[in-house]
Amino acid sequence: METSIGNIWWWSGFIVFVIVAILVDLLAVERKGARAVTVRQALAWSALWVGLALAFCAFLWFWLDTHGGRELANQKAGEFLTGYLIEKSLSVDNIFVFLMLFTAFAVPAEQQKKALILGVIGAVVLRAIMILVGAWLIARFSWILYVFGAFLLFTGAKMAFGGEHEPDLEKNPVLRWMRGHLKLLPQYDGARLAVTKNGERWFTPLFVVVVLIGITDVIFAVDSIPAIFAITTDPFIVMTSNIFAILGLRALYFLLADMAARFHLLKYGLAAVLAFIGVKMLIVDFFHMPVALSLGAVGLLLVLSIVASLLFPAKAHGSGHRD
Repeated sequence: METSIGNIWWWSGFIVFVIVAILVDLLAVERKGARAVTVRQALAWSALWVGLALAFCAFLWFWLDTHGGRELANQKAGEFLTGYLIEKSLSVDNIFVFLMLFTAFAVPAEQQKKALILGVIGAVVLRAIMILVGAWLIARFSWILYVFGAFLLFTGAKMAFGGEHEPDLEKNPVLRWMRGHLKLLPQYDGARLAVTKNGERWFTPLFVVVVLIGITDVIFAVDSIPAIFAITTDPFIVMTSNIFAILGLRALYFLLADMAARFHLLKYGLAAVLAFIGVKMLIVDFFHMPVALSLGAVGLLLVLSIVASLLFPAKAHGSGHRD
């Protein structure tokens, strides 16, 4: 496992940034109150999160160029950008599932933003744990990279040839557990997650949706985190690229939810990315692929799938749900 560039100051600074970013996002949600997010607002927030990620990458490059040399700066900046692009792209799949959850639970448009930001907070914590565990496993058992590679190949094939079907919520074990162990209200109570009635704690449908969003993200992280470890085993780069992509998930949802049907071929691009990364991990002992080549390949596969989606529109769109 390669030596990490992350020291106590880098880690501390990043943790502080994440806390401040989440607080700012929460404050923005509270200030807007019970108003739905417009496409213009979602575009502005998405641009802000992407801009912050690129600014961090530029700062990282400048610092390493000054203190570690141009080669190290180019390598680490390239790893961050590739990891960020992979995670940002794979998060589109999350958005499709979020759309399904909001539709199934009839979440009011003005409450969707709170559900997303709380779900993102849970995702940040759980992903941080998964990344640290993954880094520890790779440090102890280097052969696990081959397991990750084979898993990504399998996942890519399943995504491409698995057919079109939405998850069956009624079979979701987390939802079934909550229904069996918690007192659940049938209706929403504004933005509240829980209320007290006759001395008993009752949970609203919004609470259920927030929990399912967090669990859904963890499930998708099982694919995306190994993919980033294929680019770099530096825990700091893996963590920062992953978390930066997740922080912008709320804005990305409101930006893309109405356009989900337009990118019907994107799943094939994502499947190709996973398969490409899987092969990269399996042949690492025979061929070490340059970071720039990985970044270019991932970007090209995604662009081709998006362009193909626009050139060859789907014959039938979804239910036409709008937020």
